[in-house]
Amino acid sequence: MASESCFVCERSVRIAGGIGDLWNFAFESTQGMTLELTDGAEFFLCFECMEALPDDHEPTEADVVDLRERTDPVEADGNDFWHWK
Repeated sequence: MASESCFVCERSVRIAGGIGDLWNFAFESTQGMTLELTDGAEFFLCFECMEALPDDHEPTEADVVDLRERTDPVEADGNDFWHWK
């Protein structure tokens, strides 16, 4: 199983596929993806943070940075979820 941290909330999310899943038969879905924005910026975001991006225009790097500034990161123990300010 592979994982990567969301740029916005810093939560480590699962990336499905790869050789690790072949051996442990993990059939869970991916929890995030890398977005290539129209202004050329690229970020890995979890699906929950993607849904928080503006939907009235194409998101830009400024929108992602603004969302990160308004989002509390998850706690180090992983038991606490984030919330938007």
